[in-house]
Amino acid sequence: MKNALLAFCTILSLAAPARAQDWSAQITPYAWGAGIGGTITPRAGGPSLRFDKGLAEVLEDLDTAFFLTGYARYHRFVVMGDLSQSASSRRGVVPLPAPGLPARGRIEQSSLTLTAGYRALTTPDATVDVMAGLRHWRVEGRATTPVPGLAGGIDVSFTDPILAARTNIRLSDRWSFIGYADVGGFGGGSDMTSQLVGTLNWQANDRLWLSAGYRHLYVDYSKNGRKFDATFSGPLAGLTLRF
Repeated sequence: MKNALLAFCTILSLAAPARAQDWSAQITPYAWGAGIGGTITPRAGGPSLRFDKGLAEVLEDLDTAFFLTGYARYHRFVVMGDLSQSASSRRGVVPLPAPGLPARGRIEQSSLTLTAGYRALTTPDATVDVMAGLRHWRVEGRATTPVPGLAGGIDVSFTDPILAARTNIRLSDRWSFIGYADVGGFGGGSDMTSQLVGTLNWQANDRLWLSAGYRHLYVDYSKNGRKFDATFSGPLAGLTLRF
């Protein structure tokens, strides 16, 4: 919780310069129905526990969640932060050594993404930002099965370098589309991480936007025989306050 509060304050600080002339900033708390799919290998030489999901089960899988994004711009310079915390549980199977053996797993993930860059394109109807930064992960996963010795868990923290791009497309006077994508890892923390976010946004007034969309977050981590390959994805809805 202490780390979460620190990250929360970090993102909020993005909005502080908005009081100065030529700065703009916004904060978006949002809800994300993140389901979980992938595999966990808790220890070297141990069995892998596989999980899969369907979109209809996204909200059923989710146990707890907290999500917040901050964004600020000064002329062409942009900074962005995202705090993501969720816990999901799911039933699955152990593929080996007993195919079809039932298992139950719980995944808790927290990630803090911080990026900075510049506005590469500005037109009357669209903008494009290109950025680079870091994503810090904390992943805890545990699986239980009816067979003693097959249960296990994983608890890892690591930081990935990432490259990111964000576009904002004006559809009409009140409607817009925001797309965000990043890719990273490159062996620096995980082998690979990537993210795609798309939202449709409606402007209620000069300072308030309502958004709905979809988010897909992927990570592939392996070290010392322990592996974590997971996809978090599902619908989202948010409320943006501009300063």
